[in-house]
Amino acid sequence: MSGRESGRVGSNPPGQEADRDTLEVVSGCEPKKLEGSVAELRTAEELHRALDQAFDYRGDILITRQDGSRIEGYIFDRRLGKSSSDSYLRLLPKDGGPRVSIGYDEITGLAFTGRDMAAGKSWETWVTHYWEKKAAGEKNISLTPEKLE
Repeated sequence: MSGRESGRVGSNPPGQEADRDTLEVVSGCEPKKLEGSVAELRTAEELHRALDQAFDYRGDILITRQDGSRIEGYIFDRRLGKSSSDSYLRLLPKDGGPRVSIGYDEITGLAFTGRDMAAGKSWETWVTHYWEKKAAGEKNISLTPEKLE
């Protein structure tokens, strides 16, 4: 037994959702849509902030280097040193090439080019789909994740 049958509560059926205004919300923490945006990199602080966002982003990033070369891929690791000159990130290139290490001080441009694969995926969405299927009279409801591109 699982869910309501086992006495667990907290996921309300449609029409009985908690009022978001009454939930604890921290001002300034609303999610920012990064997909398709280009980061401003005028200062070292802006570079570090943009790279923090890029590391948390679940899509591809296009990086422009000081020599003008560009590489697009998924940032899967970073190593933070005491300054930009001894900090670097590691990227899986979109073209399937070998992993690449890029120093923070080499980066002059950063764009969020790929689809954020986790955007819109939430527990609330899953629960809504569950209750829709249950209301339609389905039995043995099994929700499967959406296919990746």
